[in-house]
Amino acid sequence: MWEAGDDGFRHAVDLVRLIREEHGDYFGICVAGYPEGHVEAQAYKADLGFLKAKVDAGADLVISQLFYDADVFLRFVDDCRAVGIECPIIPGIMPIQSYSTFTQVTRFCRTVPDAVVAALEPIQNDDEAVKEYGVSLLRDICQELLDNGVPGLHFYTMNLERAVTRILDELGVIPERVDRPLPWRSSANVRRTREDVRPIFWANRPKSYLARTMEWDEFPNGRWGDARSPAFGGLTDYHLTQLHLVREDRLDLWGPNPRSLADVCDVFVRFCEGKISAMPWFDSPLAKESVAIRDQLIELNRNGLLTVNSQPRVNGAPSEDPSVGWGGAGGRVYQKAYFEFFVSDLSLPTLLAKFGELENLSFHAINKDGDSFSNCDEVNAVTWGVFAGAEIKQPTVVDPASFVVWKDEAFALWMSAWGSLYPEGSDSRRLLEQIHDSFYLVNVVDNDFEHGDLLGQLVPIARQLAAELPEAAAG
Repeated sequence: MWEAGDDGFRHAVDLVRLIREEHGDYFGICVAGYPEGHVEAQAYKADLGFLKAKVDAGADLVISQLFYDADVFLRFVDDCRAVGIECPIIPGIMPIQSYSTFTQVTRFCRTVPDAVVAALEPIQNDDEAVKEYGVSLLRDICQELLDNGVPGLHFYTMNLERAVTRILDELGVIPERVDRPLPWRSSANVRRTREDVRPIFWANRPKSYLARTMEWDEFPNGRWGDARSPAFGGLTDYHLTQLHLVREDRLDLWGPNPRSLADVCDVFVRFCEGKISAMPWFDSPLAKESVAIRDQLIELNRNGLLTVNSQPRVNGAPSEDPSVGWGGAGGRVYQKAYFEFFVSDLSLPTLLAKFGELENLSFHAINKDGDSFSNCDEVNAVTWGVFAGAEIKQPTVVDPASFVVWKDEAFALWMSAWGSLYPEGSDSRRLLEQIHDSFYLVNVVDNDFEHGDLLGQLVPIARQLAAELPEAAAG
């Protein structure tokens, strides 16, 4: 039993009061709270009164003692608010490391849920099973607390971080550590170790890009120059069937019977909304950097600009940024806004006329037969990074020659991955054939990475195109 010294404080409130009297607001002060009342307290309401006294004396926040029932903590918070405790109250979480430790620490709890005791007793001699159960239990408790608006979580680690890390990881609250040396995942092939630049067009289909360039003798020489260069391997069925989705899965994703361009637009919209997980042009869901511009992408697709690639403008973001960072710590990264989309040939003249009115835009437009329009014939770096003691890195580019190669794959995917789902002569098959045969693939770059507003310019253009071509609207 603890006993106060002759000249010492008997209660925490005395220390809080002294700190505020002697040092004002120089220190932040946290005090303990007991969701079921202190084990030595005579009554729960009396213990709430002691906690309020500590807060009134100058405590800035409360961290609770451990508990194993989220409702116990949430009720405690309600009771605190009812007696006038308004400061933040943070739940104290104690992972279950072993059965023996659990039985020791729960002496600080007045009650432990019967279900927890019943689950632990049969596995009490299996430490790994106990830890697994503890992670699952505390993850669910933490999720319930977060869903109910707690301002944070405080973990009692006891110098054992593994369970805490797993709980946080399963909650999805640990920021992604950026360890990408480049904006794209580097190939494990030893022949590609010096590769430091790629065309942006294959950003969402890296497996196809690697397969098509596997026989390059050196990097990056193959991608500059004549589009007929053998640097890019020939397009094969292999490159068009890499989604590894059976026919039934693709029908579930993209619809059993699209009848109009509006139906097709709606599939693109649902992908941007996260309601479907794959598209012919995407090996995975929408990239993190594009999630930040999700609402605008939805608007573009709803109005007939069918986006297959995008990146937002970035001006000097830390290289550790979880969405756009790359290249290691301590650098700054930059991006020009970039969008790539399919658009009806009927809308193309208006679109190009609008582009001509805007400053700082570079664009390329091409159909499946190679008929093209462009205002730029040079390679354009659209991603770069600045790092101490190193030359500026420019790993992602828009290359006109590569775009000509990419368009064959981009157009072929309309029929190989999507159109082939429907019988010859069906309305759905004819619709996708019409898109494949008549639409243009367009990429546009806003070269003003400091102040450009490409999305703000594209959205009203898309709305105008939809108004002129009503079938393009998905709503």
